[in-house]
Amino acid sequence: MSTAVPSRPAAESIDWRPIALLILALSALRLAIAALLPVTQDEAYYFDWARTLGWGYFDHPPGVAALGLGTLLEPGSALAARLGTLLAGVLTLVVLARLYWRAGLTTTATLASALLLACATLPGLVGGVITTPDTVLALAWALALHEAERALGGARRRWVTAGIAVGIGLLGKYTMVLIGPVLLWAILWVDPRALRTRWPYLGALTALLVFAPNLWWNASHDWLSLGFQLGHGLSTELAAPETLGAGTMAHSGPQTLAERLASLGGYFGAQLAFWGLLVPALVMALRGAGDTPPRQRFTRHARALLIAATLFPLGFFAVIASFSEVEANWPVIYLLAAPALLAPRLLRRPRWLLAGAGANLVLVTLYAAHAASAALPLPDSANRVLRETHGFAALAEVAAGLDAPVHADRYQLVAMLRFHAPRLAATTSQWPGLHRPSEYLHGRIAPRLDPARIDQPFWLVSRAGHPPALPGFRVTEQRLLQDCAGQPLHQGTSAPCARPLHVWRLYRYAPLGD
Repeated sequence: MSTAVPSRPAAESIDWRPIALLILALSALRLAIAALLPVTQDEAYYFDWARTLGWGYFDHPPGVAALGLGTLLEPGSALAARLGTLLAGVLTLVVLARLYWRAGLTTTATLASALLLACATLPGLVGGVITTPDTVLALAWALALHEAERALGGARRRWVTAGIAVGIGLLGKYTMVLIGPVLLWAILWVDPRALRTRWPYLGALTALLVFAPNLWWNASHDWLSLGFQLGHGLSTELAAPETLGAGTMAHSGPQTLAERLASLGGYFGAQLAFWGLLVPALVMALRGAGDTPPRQRFTRHARALLIAATLFPLGFFAVIASFSEVEANWPVIYLLAAPALLAPRLLRRPRWLLAGAGANLVLVTLYAAHAASAALPLPDSANRVLRETHGFAALAEVAAGLDAPVHADRYQLVAMLRFHAPRLAATTSQWPGLHRPSEYLHGRIAPRLDPARIDQPFWLVSRAGHPPALPGFRVTEQRLLQDCAGQPLHQGTSAPCARPLHVWRLYRYAPLGD
């Protein structure tokens, strides 16, 4: 059977200069937001991984650590640390532009609309700025779809390069495994005879080989990362290995029919909320506002692939949501394929798209500025971004000036202390047995604390209102720190504001024999 690649879309119908300018403009906006937005707690944690690269970590595979290598250029700089994420965001847009064009969006207006739609959703805007495992996942998912489109179109050898992209995605986030059913669905739909050739299987083998270092790491560490993510994703009880410290993590999903329906409603509500002020444009597209012009008809194989890549992630996590807890961001990979399907339907109503995208861009930019300045009079319920970022630099400055080593009970506090005060990195770590275990208890990216071997005083940073009971130690001093929006960090028992963003306590411990 012939494996010739179908002819390319008519290049003369595309003016690539506006597309390039759009990608540059969107990337410049992301750069501005990245410069404004202080580092978040999970980002600081991932940036800590970048200082000690490995093939796996307690929480995730290694891709997100590689994104944070910029932190080595200028420790303590959020913008420098996010350079890898910004670059990955640019590459994702470039790959999507090629994918959408190959799929059949052969006019400049439609291709630009699809890119704008992909970038202007809330995950699209934030995903190119804040460093998370989803950043690697998005780039690899887009690459895999691009290569799969070529393979489905006749170049079956491209299943091998699709496999490379899948392997890279698995090194970023285990959710990449969902691309397997998507690709199988598309093959069965348009090219089932490909399963009689060696190419899809070579692609799967290639993906496994690229992913193998993380599998080897997991096998060498009691399946630490895979076990954690499986327990987290399916809301099962997860026992932390004894080598990492304490306890179990219990999750419970919806039980009764009403709870399951409510969980499903919340799941789909969260997905709708991700479109932000693009919802009117989304409604118009689903209602069929404007017929798809003949030149915007998708190739059969590309349409099958885009539909599978849209519906399967949404449907899979909807099923999970019916019996387990689902985090809102888990299925957002569908937002890479859906814009291509929706954009042609908006050709005759471009104002809906431009208005919604512009409004989302403004809102995210204002929110980032608020995180840096606390200037907006937002209610406490809308100040999550401040609770994620505000006051930690001042807390780290206080901790760096204390007269003994400093530790914390939560991994997020440890990460923020080490990020904002790099000189603490040599000593500061997470105290075992108090909260959820993390990579800090593994003893690789930070000193592993063994309470039985500590014979000197130390400080513990905690949100607990009472000193945690640490066997073998007594509290000799404690301080209260309160962080209010737009104010310097306050030390003392007086109330600087009605609702502080953070209330931290510093407990000084000494061995019982001292």
